[in-house]
Amino acid sequence: MARVVVAPSARDDLERLIKTHSLPPDTTARVKRSLERLSRFPRLGRAIEHGRWAGYRFILGPWRWLIVLYKYDEPHDTVLVAALVDGRRARR
Repeated sequence: MARVVVAPSARDDLERLIKTHSLPPDTTARVKRSLERLSRFPRLGRAIEHGRWAGYRFILGPWRWLIVLYKYDEPHDTVLVAALVDGRRARR
């Protein structure tokens, strides 16, 4: 199983979203459950081929509007979660 590492920037994103979106108290646990899937299936998300996030992948969750951007380092069997973004407000 791949190791899942959450970058400090992604942790900051989550803290900001919790505050600005008045998310429920169990938000961190919900996000953690969403990320657990990546340990078993690190290529689960769709690959991004163009733009700023080229080379990354993404999944949605725990809400359909929450985009989890990550990169899979196959040689080290590690998933790096780089950002959590509100897809309703994100630019292409």
